[in-house]
Parts: sequence; structure tokens; C-alpha cells
Amino acid sequence: MSDQLPPATSPSTTTPRQAALVRLVAQLEEHVARAGWDAPVGVFALVRTASALEQDPTLERMLDAAALAEARTDPEALTAIEQGDLPPVDSLEELLAGIVWPDEVDGTAVATERVVLPAAAEQAAAEIEDPQERAAYLMSRPDRDDVRMVVGVLRSGESWCAVRARSHDSADEVAGGADLVPGLVEALRRTLQ
Repeated sequence: MSDQLPPATSPSTTTPRQAALVRLVAQLEEHVARAGWDAPVGVFALVRTASALEQDPTLERMLDAAALAEARTDPEALTAIEQGDLPPVDSLEELLAGIVWPDEVDGTAVATERVVLPAAAEQAAAEIEDPQERAAYLMSRPDRDDVRMVVGVLRSGESWCAVRARSHDSADEVAGGADLVPGLVEALRRTLQ
């Protein structure tokens, strides 16, 4: 595992709701990883599968057998609904600031990629005002690494993050934890208020 990524952690007291979120974020990370690197941002509404099926039984046709079986045995099981046609924005922060989820949505998740650098290089990049010049600086650094972050948050407060480095692009090297990406966790929480 890269020195820049924390090790995988487990929630200290796992509730059924937290366990469902951990499973869903892991599934989303695997799904996004199959599509490869350099992907656009993905935004997902999270709903409890059993509740969604109660409200609209026709959803059963859209879910695979495993999701249906899980919904029958676990009322906390979640389904992710990818949001298409995202508005053009300059940053992930701007995108999330424009999202407010309705009460029917139990949570939200986002999949995004970032370049990470050692702290000194991050500081130097922050001092470059021109966005194109900053991007060129970031891309020219031999010590940079790309990371993919999949972060999920529930309206009830639970969160889970999965982080994969391009330099360690393997499912067994994905770091997981409730607060690995605290700024993104907080930004997602604001979309649920």
C-alpha cells in the first residue's frame, strides 16, 4: 500500500445500517474500477432496496437476483442509482453544492479521482494561481499518484470511504474507513440536509 494512503479500517461498532453502507461502497468501488481510470465523476442516490420495492414493485425487474435476495433478508440493504446528465461545473465542490436530495433518498455516494502529492508539492501547487499552469505542474511531478475515492454517506449519519491508488491498482489494496476523506464526507452530508 502506498505511504500516502491509510490502511483499511473497520467501524468500531458496526450496525446493520453501517454494514450495508460498507458493502454498497465496496460494490461501487469494484464497479467503477472495472471501468478503468480517468473516468468522470459518478454521483449516486442511495435507497433502501426493500423500501424502494415496496413503493414501486416494478423495480424488481431492474435488480439482479442477488440484490433481490439481499433485500428480502436485510431491510438495511442499499441500492445505488447513478445520476446521469450531471450539469457542467468546474469542480466537484461546485457540483455537490448544487445537489439537494429529496427525503426519499436515504443517502448518497460519489466516485471521483484525484492526484495526490507529498505535502510540500501540494503546498507548491496551491500557490500556483493559474489553473492550467497548476494542472501542468501536477502532471509533471514524478512523485504524484492518482487515487480513486468512492465515498458514501447516509442521511442517518453513517459514512464509508474506499480509496484505491493507481500505483497499487488491486482490489486487495483498497483502503476503507469511515472518515478517510473527511472533506468529501462532509460535502456529501450537506447534500442530504
